[in-house]
Amino acid sequence: MQAKGKVAKKYALYPPKSIIDQLGLREGQTVAYELTGHQLVVKPIEDPLELALKSKKWAKTSVREFEAESLREQDELSA
Repeated sequence: MQAKGKVAKKYALYPPKSIIDQLGLREGQTVAYELTGHQLVVKPIEDPLELALKSKKWAKTSVREFEAESLREQDELSA
């Protein structure tokens, strides 16, 4: 997809909404910039917390188990 945008004050880049939507970008989201030749490539960076919440879960633990492990780790660190 190709489209035109503007370079605004303080060199802010404003791509068209259609591109923003296609990339699935949200306001305030972090992006990576890559310069390839004379082209600027913008890649979305997923929020680690959101990624963890959306990912398939492969382990189960209860709050009680989590707390017990936390206490064991703290005991080891203080020993």
